[in-house]
Amino acid sequence: MGDLGNSTVEFHPKKPGMDRGGNEGDFGMTVDELCSLMELRGPEALQKIQESYTDTETICHRLKTSPADGLSDNPEDLEKRRQVFGMNFIPPKKPKTFLQLVWEALQDVTLIILEIAAIISLGLSFYQPPGGDSEACSNVSAGAEDEGEAEAGWIEGAAILLSVFCVVLVTAFNDWSKEKQFRGLQSRIEQEQRFAVVRNGTVIQIPVAEMVVGDVAQIKYGDLLPADGVLIQGNDLKIDESSLTGESDHVGKSIDKDPMLLSGTHVMEGSGKMVVTAVGVNSQTGIIFTLLGAGEIEEEKKDCKKGKQDGTLENNQNKAKKQDEAVAMEMQPLKSAEGGEVEEKEKKKTSVPKKEKSVLQGKLTKLAVQIGKAGLVMSAITVIILMLYFVIETFVIQGRVWLTECTPIYVQYFVKFFIIGVTVLVVAVPEGLPLAVTISLAYSVKKMMKDNNLVRHLDACETMGNATAICSDKTGTLTTNRMTVVQIYILDQHFRDIPTPDQINPRTLELVTSAIAVNCAYTSKIIAADKEGGLPKQVGNKTECALLALVMDLKQDYQAVREQIPEEKLYKVYTFNSVRKSMSTVIQMPDGSFRLYSKGASEILLKKCSFILARDGEVRSFKPRDKDEMVKKVIEPMACEGLRTICIAYRELPADPMPAWDNEIDIVSNLTCITVVGIEDPVRPEVPDAIKKCQQAGITVRMVTGDNINTARAIAAKCGIISPGDDFLCIDGKEFNRRIRNEKGEIEQERIDKIWPKLRVLARSSPTDKHTLVKGIIDSTIVEQRQVVAVTGDGTNDGPALKKADVGFAMGIAGTDVAKEASDIILTDDNFSSIVKAVMWGRNVYDSISKFLQFQLTVNVVAVIVAFTGACITQDSPLKAVQMLWVNLIMDTFASLALATEPPTEALLLRKPYGRNNPLISRTMMKNILGHAVFQLIIIFTLLFVGERIFDIDSGRNAPLHSPPSEHYTIIFNTFVLMQLFNEINARKIHGERNVFDGIFSNPIFCSIVLGTFAIQIVIVQFGGKPFSCSPLNMEQWLWCLFVGLAELVWGQVIASVPTHHLKCLKEAGHGPAPHEIMDEDLAEDEDEIDHAERELRRGQILWFRGLNRIQTQMEVVSTFKRSGSFQGAVRRRSSVLSQLHDVTNNSTPSHVVLSTANATGAPGNPGGESFP
Repeated sequence: MGDLGNSTVEFHPKKPGMDRGGNEGDFGMTVDELCSLMELRGPEALQKIQESYTDTETICHRLKTSPADGLSDNPEDLEKRRQVFGMNFIPPKKPKTFLQLVWEALQDVTLIILEIAAIISLGLSFYQPPGGDSEACSNVSAGAEDEGEAEAGWIEGAAILLSVFCVVLVTAFNDWSKEKQFRGLQSRIEQEQRFAVVRNGTVIQIPVAEMVVGDVAQIKYGDLLPADGVLIQGNDLKIDESSLTGESDHVGKSIDKDPMLLSGTHVMEGSGKMVVTAVGVNSQTGIIFTLLGAGEIEEEKKDCKKGKQDGTLENNQNKAKKQDEAVAMEMQPLKSAEGGEVEEKEKKKTSVPKKEKSVLQGKLTKLAVQIGKAGLVMSAITVIILMLYFVIETFVIQGRVWLTECTPIYVQYFVKFFIIGVTVLVVAVPEGLPLAVTISLAYSVKKMMKDNNLVRHLDACETMGNATAICSDKTGTLTTNRMTVVQIYILDQHFRDIPTPDQINPRTLELVTSAIAVNCAYTSKIIAADKEGGLPKQVGNKTECALLALVMDLKQDYQAVREQIPEEKLYKVYTFNSVRKSMSTVIQMPDGSFRLYSKGASEILLKKCSFILARDGEVRSFKPRDKDEMVKKVIEPMACEGLRTICIAYRELPADPMPAWDNEIDIVSNLTCITVVGIEDPVRPEVPDAIKKCQQAGITVRMVTGDNINTARAIAAKCGIISPGDDFLCIDGKEFNRRIRNEKGEIEQERIDKIWPKLRVLARSSPTDKHTLVKGIIDSTIVEQRQVVAVTGDGTNDGPALKKADVGFAMGIAGTDVAKEASDIILTDDNFSSIVKAVMWGRNVYDSISKFLQFQLTVNVVAVIVAFTGACITQDSPLKAVQMLWVNLIMDTFASLALATEPPTEALLLRKPYGRNNPLISRTMMKNILGHAVFQLIIIFTLLFVGERIFDIDSGRNAPLHSPPSEHYTIIFNTFVLMQLFNEINARKIHGERNVFDGIFSNPIFCSIVLGTFAIQIVIVQFGGKPFSCSPLNMEQWLWCLFVGLAELVWGQVIASVPTHHLKCLKEAGHGPAPHEIMDEDLAEDEDEIDHAERELRRGQILWFRGLNRIQTQMEVVSTFKRSGSFQGAVRRRSSVLSQLHDVTNNSTPSHVVLSTANATGAPGNPGGESFP
């Protein structure tokens, strides 16, 4: 653990404020002193405090704060502290400007090729061969002089450039709005994080960013510390510092052993108060974040390879309250510890998400690569055939000689062929795919906010659609988490309603009151209702609030007891944790003796009771036989009604000899039972219905709870998780462990496989049990589809299970910071039915992308074949480059907007999950794609070869260069676009449904895009002229085009009538990873994770494809989201323990990796090779 101390000793961020002429003189400590103090741990720190400051009180005094009352709420004082010591804020990375995004969109190779071709075409169109010899070339360029059309030769090039410009703007705008949306989401998450501090003697909750040095903060179980501090009062405090040190053991903190508390660490047990000594970039986490390049460095860091460190350094110095040179020095060894290898690893790892690549992304990448390859081959063949045909026709058949002055004209032909080839490629490559995924996910995430799902990791939204199992907590998720005591056993009487105070003798009443008031966290309290007739507000732990409410129902005042015995006077506290399942507090009585109060799970605490209060309030012995009888007559009946039973007990301890407080087992024994209460936590009214929907959707719901098995079973029955007559298993943690472990105590997967399929309730479970169960279900191979598991959790101890699960849900209200940190989605209303909405949205994302694919691939197939065959037979693509780009715009950008924003319907929950290895393109979809493609090809070829006779117009085939647009080709273009428009309506259904108009008006975006596209098409055809190669059509021609377009809808019905199961010959496409690949991936989880599709990309024409598929530029969708999804307090590290794969959910995935990689090989000053984050 000392490692971190050594490795951070070299750097102190420069003090903001030193430049302002020593403002710090007013405080007794400088930022430097505080920084060097916070770098020490344990005994060293204590020694330093004693030598320099005598004790922690002196530190408070020097920081002008009071340990009891905290800071005064004086705005001037707070502002001054911010100026001197900095703000509690780590500056985020600057967002990319719009121009940067435009520049990124321009990097697309396909677009670059088009731009070059267009510029050559433009240049050549201005070239005129010398007058006299032009006859020699004139046959080649026949018709060029018609009506002075030669001057218009530049239009095509300019039009292509213009349409490229449009595509780029649209892409950049999409990226920009996406970035903006996620920044908004981010700031919302940050504003929601609040922390309890003492100001003017009262405890208030303030946003973390407003904390200043000198604040006295209250810390408790489950907190994520937002700043560095020194402990001034603590009860049984244990901290998980693995996020900074990599040590998984919890570190005990106390004033006399180790009082140093660090930001970014988690409180796993206990409570206390600390005085804040460092915030923001000066805190230990801030220093590491700065090294990781939070803030502006991030950008430069990508550009600067090893040789350019200095630039980064300068940048570093301008950044984040001016860092000291030492930081920069420290950065170099980290950056180049392994030289280029680190760079390489960094690059590879940029795309590594939190878990293996999401199912959908894997399938899409693979599919896009396949389509891209096919498109490339087609376009290459097109260009070659066109060129050969031209050369043979001109120089062989017509026997011409290549004249030097005619070269530009020949080149112009070649450029035209090249443009046609590139256009085929543009249409073939589905760059709209990533866009569709982006829009669909971003739209879903925005809407999910309204459904109380705050999505932290984008792919979680889509993974949720594949979920097959949900392991849910009971308290607060399935139940309302508004606890009330409804039954009480006291003085040998079982009251089914709360008794009146006169039914209990005064001494017992006083005992109950002080046992509850003192032995509940002082942060738990009941506040009067906000409005008349409302329920009083419960603040803090809900079980404790129920007990405090019981005291109030008995007409007693717990606050008076707390004022008499303030928190500082508590002699010793054994705080609640998942192992103890009880909490005990010791107070010193006026005569010097001690009294211990204890409360906890009844069956656990009763075992420690040797006495009980009899009916008259006197103590009588409590034998094992009495205990068994009590369990049968009191506890089991309460539990079977779904009540949680809590026992409250006490013990008197003498002052002499002084008890051995560290020997907890002896201290908390021989107790006297005061009472056992039954606490009701009613099932949320909407939960049974939500669980029923899950079961219909093929999702198994399991309840994993720390409660008694009878209580758990009763609640599970009320929720509908178990129903009479089902074959299910309800076991507790002890039995679960007995069944899954072999003689040596090792967990065996085969044993878990025997249990999990039938398991519905796991009671009295520890966090480890929860993690074991989740891991067991995910790793199981007894079912053909790998299970996709969602887990809900609220406690600190749920962290490992939440991280292990495919999707972790944390509770927004009751959840601790640790749970939220480990989760993928936060339920802002803590309600199980919100999970069902997440499933709906997840399935909807999947369907939206399938709809888009069905539409896009039909257009792709038709456009590519038309351009290819047209070019081969008539030396000219019936669809011109600019027209192709317009089609590309319709089918990519607009279609992805229209089809990706379809709202979800309840019908999505009536089918089983798709599963990880199901294909993206099902047989039904393949039938639709090929069916519509055949129809459209027949129509277009008919128009191409006999269209001029049908419509009685001039043929557009074999037109010379620069000839004016023909009506013939305009009709083909118009018919093609209208068929796509009507096919877009067909694409709304992918499971073979007949009614394609169902719910069409519930999606205004779809309607407006279809109508808008139609309107623009009219404008292009009637007024597009030369740039769009269009000639205006008359009314009759328009009606024919429309008629053919409408025929698409009729044809759609014909296709729907063909039963899919007869079409065995159709192949599905877009399969997920093969099982062996998944296994490889799991093995490689901690190494450089490369997805199967990425491996595919690495072969052969990797660079070519990387460029071609904007997939690579835009498939960074998810990593962009991750970048913008920075969570500030969150420096974390991959710790193998309990596979708690922490990663830095901060702005910079890449740079976080550099740190780990460098450190893993033993960074300077970190000999153990332990990596902080």
